Amino acid sequence: MKIAITTDHAGFDALREIKEYLLAEGHEIVDFGPCCFDAEDDYPDLIFPAAQAVAAGEVERAIIMGGSGQGEAIAANRFKGVRCALFYGPVKAKTAIDASGTASDDPFEIVRLSRTHNNANVLSLSGRFMTLDEMKQAIAIWLSTPFTDKGRHLRRTIKLNTFGEGASNR
Repeated sequence: MKIAITTDHAGFDALREIKEYLLAEGHEIVDFGPCCFDAEDDYPDLIFPAAQAVAAGEVERAIIMGGSGQGEAIAANRFKGVRCALFYGPVKAKTAIDASGTASDDPFEIVRLSRTHNNANVLSLSGRFMTLDEMKQAIAIWLSTPFTDKGRHLRRTIKLNTFGEGASNR
């Protein structure tokens, strides 16, 4: 799979490791940097090119990082066709309901749902709240989970992708 990666300063140390991990898994990587640490960088400047590559179909997916990942997800979602999901890290839920409607204690269930229900093509990770191993686990799950392209999930994804194209949008 062809995957874009990028981060702001908060994920800088993890970026190289994530890149090596993805390459070892056989993925083609488009690295949008940064090439050097800059504590004063602005995440939109780094996230926009990776999100634009997803929107243009130049890459299949992107993995972006920041301090919380929140601003990065907001920046990525500004591009039509981008569906960026945010993952802060594994938090043991009291009881989460998995995609099949049954109770789950899996702290990565939200990563699976971002793919099965929303066909997320960008994953935003928190460089401050996750360990490198947690990032790798989340990425592995996210990359291997297929979209449930049926019924309401497909219908909703189509609506997200076509919003703004017609007068019927509210």
